[in-house]
Amino acid sequence: MTDVRKVATRDSYGGALVELGDEHDDFVVLDADLAAATKTGKFKTAHPERFFDVGIAECDLMGIAAGIATTGHVAFASTFAMFAAGRAYEQVRNSIGYPHLDVKIGATHAGLSVGEDGATHQCNEDIALMRSIPGMTVVVPSDDIEARAAVRAAYETPGPFYLRFGRLATPVIHGPGYEFELGRGVIERAGSDVTVVACGLMVPAALEAAETLAASGIDVEVINAHTVKPLDADLIAESAAKTGASSHARSIPSWVAWAVPSARPWPSDAPCRCTGWACATSSGSQVPPWDSSTGTVSTPRESSAQ
Repeated sequence: MTDVRKVATRDSYGGALVELGDEHDDFVVLDADLAAATKTGKFKTAHPERFFDVGIAECDLMGIAAGIATTGHVAFASTFAMFAAGRAYEQVRNSIGYPHLDVKIGATHAGLSVGEDGATHQCNEDIALMRSIPGMTVVVPSDDIEARAAVRAAYETPGPFYLRFGRLATPVIHGPGYEFELGRGVIERAGSDVTVVACGLMVPAALEAAETLAASGIDVEVINAHTVKPLDADLIAESAAKTGASSHARSIPSWVAWAVPSARPWPSDAPCRCTGWACATSSGSQVPPWDSSTGTVSTPRESSAQ
């Protein structure tokens, strides 16, 4: 994908806010002294009267955004994922999620691709934290086109949102005519041998891996689960039933294994090739990890030292 245009989804976030701001005057954007990094500075330049910098105070950021939302305005609260989901979790849970307010959290620098900023800023647990909040919609767009569409969808849809963006520039895999729909996964590549489910920057990585595997005769179906909550469990289960197996790209570790059975019974003849002891069957029991070297499931930790 060296010839493909690359854009960081945090840039897409800033650009989409400006576009929305030109069209609507009923929303504000807040940041926590990171406008240059989260790219909300673009909105500040275009609409300074509707931009508020609360300083390095992420808990206050969420509380102020919640207060503004009670006045009938939509509030976009922006900071790094580690601070939005980590430091300010209580405020998000109690002040935004509980009263189901129109606060859209723009969380940038998510995942491990923020490596330059160090381990304290790397955040993978934010997906699990945010999807545990009742009524919270969680979206992890895969590229520039999808990110811009997700921001617009969040503005147009009532209730709290967690929009997860990356620091790293990623390939743009969709065209201008791409139709984004909340809660509906996308089959980015049809296949017949195995299903790979991914979100965010792992979608183009999964597509690249699929092409590599195709050279070895393995036909991979790649599902873009951009909406983590509500998850398109039907699409994933149907694909796994068709291919006979599923795998989860690293940006979606164990939550797919737990979320799909809870939303729809997993086909009994569709094994889940997880790499950890974390999968749930439709009956709620645990199944052991798939051993790719033998093509069978392995027994729990028999060969590992305690």
